[in-house]
Amino acid sequence: MRSSLLLIHRWLGLASAAFLLLTGLTGAIISWDHELDELLNPAWMHSDSEGLHQSTLVLAKQVAERYPQVQVSSIPLYVEEGHTLAIGVRPLPNPPEGTRPVTFNQVFVDPVTGHELGKREWGAVWPIDRTNAVSFLYKLHYSLHLPEMWGIDRWGIWLMGVVAIIWLIDSFVGFYLTLPKSVSRPHTKLHKAQSMRAANQASVWQRWWPAWKMRWNSSKHKRYFDMHRAFGLWTWILLIILAFSAMALNLRREVFMPVMQSAFTLTPTPADLRPRLPVSQQLPPKLDFAQVLEVAVSDARTQGWQEPAGRISYSAAYQLFNVDFYHPDADHGVAGAGHKRLYYDGLDGRYVGKRIPWQGTAGDLIVQAQFPLHSGRILGMPGRVLISVMGLIVAMLSLTGVYLWWKKHKARQASQKIVNEVSISSPRLKRSAP
Repeated sequence: MRSSLLLIHRWLGLASAAFLLLTGLTGAIISWDHELDELLNPAWMHSDSEGLHQSTLVLAKQVAERYPQVQVSSIPLYVEEGHTLAIGVRPLPNPPEGTRPVTFNQVFVDPVTGHELGKREWGAVWPIDRTNAVSFLYKLHYSLHLPEMWGIDRWGIWLMGVVAIIWLIDSFVGFYLTLPKSVSRPHTKLHKAQSMRAANQASVWQRWWPAWKMRWNSSKHKRYFDMHRAFGLWTWILLIILAFSAMALNLRREVFMPVMQSAFTLTPTPADLRPRLPVSQQLPPKLDFAQVLEVAVSDARTQGWQEPAGRISYSAAYQLFNVDFYHPDADHGVAGAGHKRLYYDGLDGRYVGKRIPWQGTAGDLIVQAQFPLHSGRILGMPGRVLISVMGLIVAMLSLTGVYLWWKKHKARQASQKIVNEVSISSPRLKRSAP
């Protein structure tokens, strides 16, 4: 059985190594996406203008009027002092005649003057420059930027979800292979007594402990083997969490939610209850953002929420308005599962549901925890540091795994060559013998 599992570990590891190397390195970087984006694009992210901020809804409306070929998709309702307003937009499926094709999905506006500071396509594949470098890496991390085929734009997301499943299985197989081999059964009473004494002297943990240690003064091959095995053991729980949450995020509707529904009682969100519309049917809402926001603020007060409205967005794929409530100075990641949210129908504005972080059934809590766990934001800043370190460890495990396979592959080739040479020379020796 052990030899079969070793073979499975080898080939699953090789099949996923390149993907995990890429996702590990990009994951280590995008843990700091906002900070890096501000560092690379200070002119778009920061404003020196002094004075009162204009209404973000008014500024978003001006953007929509300036670009009639787009629809506004996301509006922050609060802008931090010294920062700019980033308005999310998406192209209309049927833009007015005479308008240029849309090559951007974010518009940056000075909240005081209302002047446009720049625009970009978040996650653009090409050209890659400082304006979209971070978003390029972010999207590369979970989708590989694979193009749309046969009207489906989720091939990359699905592929990385399958890689996460392979990674999850391989992590369990690899863990088993680190366990000490069982002591062979003795054939005589004397051997049995000796074996029992040896077993008492060396417990399972004592025989397993070398797998957790590094032999720094050994050969290069042994050091790499120890790195692959020991680092994998010390971080095994975190590797399982990352692999499982990656699968849950990339294959949410296809795998994760069906499995969760079979094992737990879940409270579906309004988006879970609606089919994802094709791009051609993703039309603008029938209501104005201000109308929905007014109703949402009133509903939030009725429910006793103290947090102010922090963002309003419209998902054309599900025809839903989302209104998020949170304190502007809060670390949004520490909340874990996100903000309090109210949902409204995009056609008639009726209330269709809510989401409150860390409330619901046991299954609801597991579902809510996946992104906070995967990003490390469930622990705030320390969690993000940990995820960056784990990204580097995942990349290291992939590289050392390929190195160990390659060394063994070369050794097997050399051994086979010797066997072939001996088999060829043996008949000649026999013929020359007297």
